[in-house]
Amino acid sequence: MRAWQVTELGQPRDVLRLVDVADPEPGPGQLAVAVLAAPANFPDVLMCRGEYQVKPELPFTPGVELCGEVIALGEGVTGFAVGDRVLGGAVLPYGGFGERALMSAATTFAAPSALDDAEAASLYIGYQTGWFGLHRRAGLRAGETLLVHAAAGGVGSAAIQLGKAGGARVIGVVGGPAKAEVARKLGADVVVDRHEQDFVEVVKAETGGRGADVVYDPVGGETYQRSTKCVAFEGRILVVGFAGGQIQSAALNHALVKNYSIIGLHWGLYNRYDPAAVAQCHRDITALAERGAVRPLVSERLALHEVADGVQRLADGATVGRVVYVRGAQR
Repeated sequence: MRAWQVTELGQPRDVLRLVDVADPEPGPGQLAVAVLAAPANFPDVLMCRGEYQVKPELPFTPGVELCGEVIALGEGVTGFAVGDRVLGGAVLPYGGFGERALMSAATTFAAPSALDDAEAASLYIGYQTGWFGLHRRAGLRAGETLLVHAAAGGVGSAAIQLGKAGGARVIGVVGGPAKAEVARKLGADVVVDRHEQDFVEVVKAETGGRGADVVYDPVGGETYQRSTKCVAFEGRILVVGFAGGQIQSAALNHALVKNYSIIGLHWGLYNRYDPAAVAQCHRDITALAERGAVRPLVSERLALHEVADGVQRLADGATVGRVVYVRGAQR
């Protein structure tokens, strides 16, 4: 089969190579799938650089989530059949950026019929992260104000839709007019172009000085620091990631004085500690997708030979929504 492999560490465009490799065989508890679609995620970027907490042995094929068609079952796998259309996480080193991949039966779910392959592939990590962050960790309530950073990106776009589905008033922060238009179409009630406005002042103005009840922050660094200036009394700041490249330090005296919570979210740990909750989350999100309340924003469908360029553009912050490798895509 053809697959992208990382043979040395560095920027995605420099280290990804499209090569011929042997088809992967499923081990116990695993599924072999024909890849139908696989989105680029920031962990793919970080793994190419060697900066992610998961460091696969070289060479490896990235693509941490996908939608696929089951072609073989490993020992002990039940509940799936050859031909099933599924979504979930990849088992590295056989990730989704190739013609075939491996998946763990424990983290694989039926793909919703309401979504096409690219959309279904994008329903896993971003939406699970948003669901657990907003509802389980932050306890978002209807009528509260939710501030979403990087609101036109893959993770942020999911948070907007899930926040709206949960009854929140959503303020989205983006960079540039094109991304602002995307955030509006996703349902954000207020959109802030950070190149033109100070989101701190906008949040204060929109909430009568109270601030945001929940801040969804996949950016980190200065974005986090400034968010502390506009979080509400008893507000919650969700630390989702550090896409801005800087890991911030938290001034705990400030959290004490303003009575807000700083909440970490490592969604992947739920697959280890509470897999039943992950399965229930998938059922809940599927129900939202079936009734049209959420739909992943797929901005680009890439052919296999375009994957390295797409991952690099994600790394450079030049993408909107989800950039997805789709089997058979022609560009």
